[in-house]
Amino acid sequence: MALEEWNRIFEDTIEENEIEDSWSIVFDDTIVPDQPEGGWKQFISGAFARFMCSKCRRIWPSKRVMVVFHMRRWTEEKCGKVKVRRYRQECKRCVECNMEEPRFKQENIVVLLGKLVAKILVKCYNQQPDEKNIPFQPDGRIDGPHEAAHCEACKDGYCRQATTEATQQD
Repeated sequence: MALEEWNRIFEDTIEENEIEDSWSIVFDDTIVPDQPEGGWKQFISGAFARFMCSKCRRIWPSKRVMVVFHMRRWTEEKCGKVKVRRYRQECKRCVECNMEEPRFKQENIVVLLGKLVAKILVKCYNQQPDEKNIPFQPDGRIDGPHEAAHCEACKDGYCRQATTEATQQD
């Protein structure tokens, strides 16, 4: 989904939560997990998504695509900004393939941005955490192994799934 769709859902979610400050959201592939700039807060989530190879057109699902959010509120200006990095994957069949962008179902963008706004309320407005847990909707077969060799987050050393699987095997 394009940034416009993310913006629309984000704006709706901000409004539903009665946040009066003006917030914006941008995709930013330069942000680094666990290293937000001074004054910025972080939220990391995993979500269901699909990928499609731009070379062979193969489509595959992933049950935990890593999404990193860095957020900041400026109280004086009554505004905030969220930077989003969606980690990519590459096709395991093609040689010299591209890292492909995740394709999230609209329902999962709604859940993901709902979780983000809940974190904004806690981290930027000092509200109590909301205890409701809205699950993501599976997008295809989800029982396959994690393909670390084709995961951008693994290659960069940030993948939470690789860490989880290594811990579970010990």
